[in-house]
Amino acid sequence: MASTMLWASRVASYLRISVFHRGFSTVLKDLKYADSHEWVKVNGNAATIGITDHAQDHLGDVVYVELPEVGAVVKQGNSFGAVESVKAASDVNSPVSGKVVEVNEELNSSPALVNSCPYKDGWIIKVEMNDAGELKNLMDSEKYLKFCEEEDSQH
Repeated sequence: MASTMLWASRVASYLRISVFHRGFSTVLKDLKYADSHEWVKVNGNAATIGITDHAQDHLGDVVYVELPEVGAVVKQGNSFGAVESVKAASDVNSPVSGKVVEVNEELNSSPALVNSCPYKDGWIIKVEMNDAGELKNLMDSEKYLKFCEEEDSQH
């Protein structure tokens, strides 16, 4: 099923038509969100980070994900990599500060995981946070949903 959708999505990109357009994006309740459209799932001082469904929907078909090195230090609000799609390239910013302890190597061979399941298999990095207090700078799901609606209404 996923490979069929990926194939159809690639064909649609080639033909410059939109196939899987949705009027809304999925926002998960147990995550925190940055206004640059990254999500973070926190478990103790471990943070899993990726781009939101809203972000991947606006980017289109992701063809490449630039990953940082394990051991790299990331700072809240600063770029640690990039996501390239058929439409555009976009920096990926870290919603929290800390040290990268794992990167999603699957994205090297299957960057479209960011499109097909941005909150599960499409995660980008895992970080050991050094300041859990930074989480209060992020939005919960309700605030993020409102933020996206307001942003979309301006375009």
